[in-house]
Amino acid sequence: MKSRTVGEVMTRDVVHASRGTTFADLMLLLDRRRVSGVPVVDDDDKVIGVVSEADLIRRQAAGVRARLRSRLPRSSAQAARRDHGRPCTVTLERLMSSPALTVHPEQQVAAAARVMERHRVNRLPVVDEEDRLIGIITRHDLLRVFLRTDEEIRAEVADEVLGRALGLPSGTVTVCVTDGMVTLAGHVGHAETVASAVRRAWRVDGVIGVVNRLTTDGCQ
Repeated sequence: MKSRTVGEVMTRDVVHASRGTTFADLMLLLDRRRVSGVPVVDDDDKVIGVVSEADLIRRQAAGVRARLRSRLPRSSAQAARRDHGRPCTVTLERLMSSPALTVHPEQQVAAAARVMERHRVNRLPVVDEEDRLIGIITRHDLLRVFLRTDEEIRAEVADEVLGRALGLPSGTVTVCVTDGMVTLAGHVGHAETVASAVRRAWRVDGVIGVVNRLTTDGCQ
């Protein structure tokens, strides 16, 4: 038994763009594929950046601020904007966030979740040993792991942790799960078994806490 890896939950059909993709083409791509951001790859499919709707909004906002600061008539402001690259023709190389944060398929989902939270991003490209794009993991993918039903969690703790990993006979320990909180109750032989059961239950995807009501020989 082990926690799920990025490779097990990632999306393999990745919507991506190249460094030469224009602002206008990206807008069409995001709308057509109903995504809010994409990895940017080079000619060898190596990830060189990530661009999101937030990057596009910042670009548009910068153009508006420039026009306001210049206090130029609209026609003059448009000419000034051309000097900085029209939004419709500017390429992703100037818009993307680079270098991109990436993960590898063998990394645990929990590690990917920590990277997303620490860097405040909503997606992470998944790359192979040569940094080539092979998938993407999003916050939605993480929710599919961490928002498991209580019954799914209970079954894994009972079957994988107590049965397969620890070899306890069925019915020795009662497993109850409420909103991701696992309660273990019953009598086992050794304190080491209790510690291992609690530690392994904590590692099950979707578990937010473990209540230990296990007893051992000589312990009431």
